[in-house]
Amino acid sequence: MIKWLNTRSLKWKLWAYFVCFAAGIMLVLWLLQIIFLSAFYEQMKLRQVAAIGNQIADLYGTEEFDDARNTLSYRNGVMIMVVDKAGRTIANSDMFGSDRQQHINAVELQILLDRTAESESGRVSFTMKAPHIPANTAAFGAELSAGGEPIYLLVTSPLAPVDATTQVLQTQLLIVTVISLLMGFVLAYFIARKLSRPITKITHAATELATGDYSVVFHGGGYAEIDELASALNHTTQELSKTDELRRDLVANVSHDLRTPLTIIKSYAEMIRDISGDTPHKRQEHLQVIIDESDRLNALVSDLLDLSRMEAGTIQLHPEPMDLSEAVSTILRRFHVLSESEGYTFHADCQPGAIICADQQRMEQVVYNLISNAVNYTGADRKVFVHVHAADGRVRFSVSDTGKGIPPEEIKHIWERYYKASQLGHRSAKGTGIGLAIVKSILLAHDAKFGVDSTVGKGSTFWFEMPLVADASDSQ
Repeated sequence: MIKWLNTRSLKWKLWAYFVCFAAGIMLVLWLLQIIFLSAFYEQMKLRQVAAIGNQIADLYGTEEFDDARNTLSYRNGVMIMVVDKAGRTIANSDMFGSDRQQHINAVELQILLDRTAESESGRVSFTMKAPHIPANTAAFGAELSAGGEPIYLLVTSPLAPVDATTQVLQTQLLIVTVISLLMGFVLAYFIARKLSRPITKITHAATELATGDYSVVFHGGGYAEIDELASALNHTTQELSKTDELRRDLVANVSHDLRTPLTIIKSYAEMIRDISGDTPHKRQEHLQVIIDESDRLNALVSDLLDLSRMEAGTIQLHPEPMDLSEAVSTILRRFHVLSESEGYTFHADCQPGAIICADQQRMEQVVYNLISNAVNYTGADRKVFVHVHAADGRVRFSVSDTGKGIPPEEIKHIWERYYKASQLGHRSAKGTGIGLAIVKSILLAHDAKFGVDSTVGKGSTFWFEMPLVADASDSQ
């Protein structure tokens, strides 16, 4: 049994526990019914005799004394005697409720006198061996107040021998023990097997999951805890599947984004070598393409590096008071070239004095990425709306576009790197595809509230909120 208790197998360990539990119950029954039966029986008789004796003693001197003495003697099978110090019988009732003039013998009288004298209350329960009764006797003695010479109450009840009863119980318990243990072994085995089976199935399914099979389904076993475990593992499988799909998409997109500028750089370098090397204006034009593609390649690598460092928590933020409205105005000037060359219109409504405590470089990166995202996905009117307002102790930044909007079921995914929403169209060639993922990481690092409100066909509004700082001294 020790071997099964020490095993690492849940099924056999449960089986061992059930068997030990059944054996423990049998042991308790043997102790109570066989070993401690005599002592238990004796204590019960002593309490019974004491209760009767106290009740009779309390009624002494009243009209109910005689009737109560005979009734209690008859109902409980006890002998009740009232004697004086010399042993003369004053009142006597046997278990049949009759007054028979029986005298207390010298031994019983001496025990009665000694025990009541030793008791502080004058009342005591005890066992004694009466000469006229072959077995021990449960007795109760009390000194009664008679106004003169003391008199004594003695209540006795023979303690029936329990050896024969013990023998009968021992035989019955032996049979019950054998049957119970056999049934316990069998039931414990099937119960342990039933309890461990769903866990075994979950283990097999987890092994399949470890090989990369994300189609595996974890099934519960009809128990709340195992059902919760199976549900959690199924959710984990779904998330792992999404992560694996995201990893493949990330590799594919990064590979594409790296290959495209590298191909262009190589192509234009060959053109300079073979065609435009001696033509200054063409050489300059081709070199500018190489420079632009190199900048895009550098931006992609920088964004990937920044995102990885932020998700790993290795970037140290340096928060300080900054005017968000001023930062937004500065960043919008960088988009002025789009107004001139491509017809974009930027409507800015920035409330002065919107001071927040943040890492200025990272927060400018957030604003730039959000405005750039709006530029990439705004509608045919090419309008972008930027707002900065302070109210109720908080500063809210929002940027809205007039694009196709985002379906509700896809909103929670747009913060993932390279996620392609069905209604968003193609990413702009100017973006790296991970701008919103960087925004999320920076805003989480600043404990900022952020989100997106979108209506399909009407556009989207990206926003974030941070506590307002009244002045520089408040941020120290």
